[in-house]
Amino acid sequence: MNRVAGMAALAACVLVAVIALGFAVYATLAWFLIPPAAAAATALIFASAAGATAMVIRGPREPEPEDEPAGISDRVVTLFSQRPILGTVAGLAAGWIFLRNPALATMAAALMTDKATPRGRGR
Repeated sequence: MNRVAGMAALAACVLVAVIALGFAVYATLAWFLIPPAAAAATALIFASAAGATAMVIRGPREPEPEDEPAGISDRVVTLFSQRPILGTVAGLAAGWIFLRNPALATMAAALMTDKATPRGRGR
């Protein structure tokens, strides 16, 4: 419980310090700029500091483990997310082929919507 109270007190002190620093920056800029411009500049300074702090805290990203796509729909999604230009070209080519032969479009739609049925004794 003491640790939580200590962290809360530390957070409150940091909040007060940031507000005081913000007012000091605003007051300094207000001498040189009109008040709305000083407020905008103060907001820009603190937003930049918050963004830089967030990037430092986050640190470098680790690559996500790549799983092999299970079905054809997963492969299509993976193709479009990893190689969008190649996926677009493949989609246009598939559209052209399906326009030329509608039976292929029917078979592709059946493959995309086909649910895996359990193999076993049928009733």
